[in-house]
Amino acid sequence: MNATRLDDSTATRLLGIAIDNIQRDHPVHWTHVIDGDHRLVPQRVLHPVFAGSFDWHSCVHQTWLAVRLLRLRPSLSGADLARDALDKLITHDNCVVEAEFFASPAGRYWERPYGWAWLLLLDAELRTSGLAWSVAPIADVLRNRWLEWISAARLPIRTGTHSNTAFATGLVFDAAQVTGDSELASACIDAALRWHRDEVAYGGFEPDAADFLSPALTTADLMRRALDGPEFAAWLDAYLPELESERWRVLREPYPVDDPSDPYGSHLAGLALSRAWNWEAIAEALPAGHRYVELARAASAAHREAGWTYVFGGHGYMADHWLGTFGAYLDVKAF
Repeated sequence: MNATRLDDSTATRLLGIAIDNIQRDHPVHWTHVIDGDHRLVPQRVLHPVFAGSFDWHSCVHQTWLAVRLLRLRPSLSGADLARDALDKLITHDNCVVEAEFFASPAGRYWERPYGWAWLLLLDAELRTSGLAWSVAPIADVLRNRWLEWISAARLPIRTGTHSNTAFATGLVFDAAQVTGDSELASACIDAALRWHRDEVAYGGFEPDAADFLSPALTTADLMRRALDGPEFAAWLDAYLPELESERWRVLREPYPVDDPSDPYGSHLAGLALSRAWNWEAIAEALPAGHRYVELARAASAAHREAGWTYVFGGHGYMADHWLGTFGAYLDVKAF
């Protein structure tokens, strides 16, 4: 598939799953630090917009998925029900409650960077789509929080899970580009270069059991945004100088998933999808004829085929509450 190959039938299924998820209060994964019994309130009291889909960040990106599909395919079956659900959730008053949380001391670090990045991407989609909803009160707070954090962050986080800084920074850069926020875009590029410009001979072992992102490939995907084609090619040659070797077969080929219904197994299912878009973006960013172009295209195709088998695989809520976003992002991108 490419960005044009998400057919209406698949898009309709994804939209239905997303809308069901964002309205579902349970099961819920609480991650707040609680400093007293008075803080033990339902998730939807603190987060009236994004309390569904198991956890806050998944609810945000499932909402992004619904909005993205409604923009691209406004006549999908179920679109009116989706609009009704979004009308009830994305209200000004609800967004103010969420914004107040993030403006408080408790919100200074919570869901950074992964949840923040998806929220800013959702905000950019809404600002540029002409659709009726707005999360601007939340986005305005998180934009300032992001700038405060990333401008001072000396080191990246190279994990394959939510705290990965390369993935989140790439999303925020894309959001800033489409909304014309040059300050935010520049801060993301400055951080990418500060963190990764001089990195050579990547030596990590991938994947870990909980990975849904590749530390190596998310870094490369961020750096292709920060460097032009020839500069990026030179950087990649130094960063992964023996990408054709047996050592990196584990990056080039999808990793088998023993149990996609297990929370970590669902992460490995998502890893195939995120690697697919990483490899695709790397291939497109390299100059024609570069030695890694065909390798990257083949790796993207293999991961795409493997990853999509899990999206509608009936593997339970640990997979269903988020995998659809990754499948859709692979094929419709952010913008």
